[in-house]
Amino acid sequence: MRDQEPGPGHPERRLSTKEAAELLGVKPETVYAYVSRGQLSSRRAPGGRGSTFAAEEVEALARRNRRESGTGTGGSGGEPAVRTRITLIEEDRFYFRGVDAVELAARHSYEEVAEWLWTGTLRLGVTFTAADPAVAVARRAVDALPEHAAPTDRLRVAAIAAAATDPLRFDLSEDAVLGTARNLIPTLVAALPPVRPTHRDEGPLAQRLWGRLSERPADEPSLRVLDTALALLVDHDLAASTLAVRVAASARAHAYAAVSAGLGVIEGPLHGAASGLAHRLLLDVLDHGDAAPVIAEELRAGRRIPGLGHRLYPGEDPRARALFALLDDIPHAAPALAAARDIEATAARHAPLHANVDLALAVLTASCAMPATAGETIFAVARTAGWIAHALEEYGERPLRMRPSGHYVGPRPPQPLPRTGP
Repeated sequence: MRDQEPGPGHPERRLSTKEAAELLGVKPETVYAYVSRGQLSSRRAPGGRGSTFAAEEVEALARRNRRESGTGTGGSGGEPAVRTRITLIEEDRFYFRGVDAVELAARHSYEEVAEWLWTGTLRLGVTFTAADPAVAVARRAVDALPEHAAPTDRLRVAAIAAAATDPLRFDLSEDAVLGTARNLIPTLVAALPPVRPTHRDEGPLAQRLWGRLSERPADEPSLRVLDTALALLVDHDLAASTLAVRVAASARAHAYAAVSAGLGVIEGPLHGAASGLAHRLLLDVLDHGDAAPVIAEELRAGRRIPGLGHRLYPGEDPRARALFALLDDIPHAAPALAAARDIEATAARHAPLHANVDLALAVLTASCAMPATAGETIFAVARTAGWIAHALEEYGERPLRMRPSGHYVGPRPPQPLPRTGP
C-alpha cells in the first residue's frame, strides 16, 4: 500500500513495489531492473521491508514506455517501435547485444551465438541436444505429411508435435524457456528427413542439418559456411516474423507457439522464402552462362530481382559480404559465386543494388547440391534462436501491449440490416 498520501507535510506520493509493477504492467522483479538501469529511483519502506517509488516518476516511466512500445510509433514513417536490447542495425553493420555480429559469427558457432543472444554469456563448446521423446513424436508427425510438403510445413508440424510432449510448456520463466529453446531447435532439425541414409545425428547443429540438405558429404570449409550462415541469420531486428513472435509472446503464448507464429510468416516470398527465388535465378544464370538475358527477362516480366538490395542497408549487406568471403575458399562454389557476381554487376546497370544474404545463401545451396528450399530451411532453423530471444524479452514486458487500435474507415453506423438473398 501507499506509505504516504498527498497532503500537508507529505507532498510526494509514493507507491509500493506491487503498485508500481501494476502501473507499469510488469512483474515486480522488472521494477527493480528499472532501478538497476537508472530508470527509477527507490527508497526503503518504513520498517525496512521492501522499497517505495515516487508515483510521479513511475507514472512518467509508464507514459514513456507506452510511447516507445508497440502501442505507439517510432520514426517519421509511423512504424511500430519496440524497445529491444538484442540487435542494432546501423551504418551497414549489425550488432548482437552491442557486439559486431559478423565478428561474433566468424569466431563462434551457431549454438554459442544463440546463447549469447539469450543470456549475454558465451558458453564455449555448447551443443544443443534434443530429448528423445520429443524427437520421436515430431518425426512421426512429420512423416505423416505428404511428400510434397515444404520444409516450413515440416518445421511447423514438428514444433507443434514437440509442444504436445511438454506438459510444462506454459512455464514462461527464463530458465524454463531457455530449456525449451535448447531442446526445440535440435528437435526441429532431427524431425527433418535425412537425404543421406548413412547420416548420423551427432556433432554441432550445422553438421546435423547438413545431412538433411545435401547428399554430398560435408567438407570442413562448407560446414563452416553453413555454421556461419546460421549464426549470421540468428536475428535481424524486428523482421516480420519476429514481430509476429513478439505479438504471440505479448499474449503470453508459450515458446513453441511463439516460434510457430514466426514459422507461419517466413513462408512469404519477401521474407524467408526469398533465398529460394535467388537459388532458381542463380541456376538460370549458370544454365545460360550469362546473367544479362536472365536479368532482362525478369525485368521484362516486371519482377523484382531476387537476392539484391535490402531496405536496412543502403550499401552492402554485411551478412552477404561475410558469406561470400568464406565461399571464396570453396573450389566447387566458384561457378555459382561468379554467377552471383555477374547478377549483381548486370543488375547494377539498371539500379544500384548490392547482393543481400539471400543471394549468398543461394550460392551455398546451389554449389552444394541442395534443393532450392534449403535456404528457407537454414533461415528458419537459424532464426528460431532469435525468436526465442525476442519472446524472452517480451515476456518481461506488459502483457498484451502489442494491441494496436484499428482505424475504422467503413460505413458509419447506424446502417440498415443487410437484406437476405433470394
